[in-house]
Amino acid sequence: MRNTVLLLKELPLALLSFIFAKINKFLIGNLYTLYLIFNKKKAKQWRVIDNDLVSSSINLGVLMTKAPRWNTHAIIGTLGPFSVNNSLSIDLKSGNNSCESWIAIFYDFPNYNTISTIESNQVNSEEDWHSINLKKGKYTIGLRYYNYFDRLVLPTVKVDGETITSAQEIPNDSNKFYDSLISRKNFYFLALHYYIYTILKYRKYLPESFIKNEFLPVGATDTKFFYDYLDKGESLTIEVDEFSLKTYDIYITVYDRSSLPLSFFQLSQLKQKTIPIINQGYYLIRVRRNENLDNKFTDLVINLSKN
Repeated sequence: MRNTVLLLKELPLALLSFIFAKINKFLIGNLYTLYLIFNKKKAKQWRVIDNDLVSSSINLGVLMTKAPRWNTHAIIGTLGPFSVNNSLSIDLKSGNNSCESWIAIFYDFPNYNTISTIESNQVNSEEDWHSINLKKGKYTIGLRYYNYFDRLVLPTVKVDGETITSAQEIPNDSNKFYDSLISRKNFYFLALHYYIYTILKYRKYLPESFIKNEFLPVGATDTKFFYDYLDKGESLTIEVDEFSLKTYDIYITVYDRSSLPLSFFQLSQLKQKTIPIINQGYYLIRVRRNENLDNKFTDLVINLSKN
């Protein structure tokens, strides 16, 4: 009886949250698209998700609708939109000298469909440049640096043989804002993401494609994801074998119900446990291979349990 009452209370609020999120995503997404179209100077500069960017409530609102499952483990830069006729080239040395692994994801604009990727473990590290062919159109780049070093440089990018942006050095504490981001929680962010916990809790009644699309709208192609809800007081235990710990980088982030990060760490032991969550929320585990494997993720051993 109690579960039925809770469900009847939960579903209407979740439905309202879902509708509210879709309206905001449509409005803010279109306004941001117009901003990028008309602000051509910004479009040809690397934009980094960092302390300065999230200090603006407007920027934070955009991020909470466009990419709300914060990647607390990577330095993230975006570039574009820019027009391409035939090809795009990216400077490899900047990324290779800034982190252990990186991925550049190319999206069409304004639909943001993933068109192609360049991954650090799939290119020749001895080369200075890597080029890809693209159909004529407009594109944006999403760049992610993992296990980054003290000196961080975002790469030079050439389009059809001409430089559109030069290498840009950024502070190595660009992700420091994650330590206190939860303090920016408000009713608006909670209303935007309230339904996420609900659809995760009742995911067995919903299409998995719907769950994935709502929870991972811009998930990277080189990453395997694990995610689920956490009830008040629950913690997550992650267990792997020695081969998986050595071969894969496993990153864990726990979010509160408004999708703001509560805690995060990279798995460093065969068995680790998250801090019990104070209220309801969810977790997201990102798994990336740290060497070029032929059978991607097929030999990954990971066991998850909530308690």
